[in-house]
Amino acid sequence: MINFTKTTLKTLATLATLFFTFQANAQDYYTQSNSNNYGEEKNFRLGLSINPNIGWLRYDDDYDASSKVGFSYGLIADLGFAKNYYFSTGLLVNSISSKVDFPASGIDKSGIDRESIRLQYVDIPLTIKLKSEENETGRFYGQFGFTAGFKVSGKEKLAGASKKTAIDGDDIFRLGLQLGGGKEWKLSDNLGLMTGLTFNNGFTRAIKEGKPKSSFVALNLGIFF
Repeated sequence: MINFTKTTLKTLATLATLFFTFQANAQDYYTQSNSNNYGEEKNFRLGLSINPNIGWLRYDDDYDASSKVGFSYGLIADLGFAKNYYFSTGLLVNSISSKVDFPASGIDKSGIDRESIRLQYVDIPLTIKLKSEENETGRFYGQFGFTAGFKVSGKEKLAGASKKTAIDGDDIFRLGLQLGGGKEWKLSDNLGLMTGLTFNNGFTRAIKEGKPKSSFVALNLGIFF
């Protein structure tokens, strides 16, 4: 059985409230925009994204961790709720990897060297995206908010091992604080290319042993339709 702390439950309740508030505001904005034939701005954009990342685990004790390459991919969506203001969400499969040298333990005092730990989540971004006025080449954007992730896989590979094995004690839920920015390039009236950078700082425990939190920096590449 999964045990959520009071802080986690309060955070989930806050995120749900924000989601439904922005959804209601977006619906009002769509209605007003359609009735007033407001400009040519598209207030709903759907796209596909792939995001190579460099991830790492953050420990507070003697564990020694370093970064490794991962990536995410999936669906992204921008919903306008005011001019140049968007609620940005989606559904992404995200892999965060790290190398970890566990502290010395046991009779021989030898540490355990993990060649890699890979945690894979289904992520739902819950962010606000602020966009500049569009010109001939496109528009710039800044993005801030949260990501809610649910673990679908957790594996580790020990030094010298031939294959990866399941991690014992990895947590099923992840919350992260996300900050990023970039540009949406105008390819045609209905097609846009997104390029940007994102920093995501996890603030929930990823694994029981050592109680690390996971973070990553990602290069964002996407196509909006």
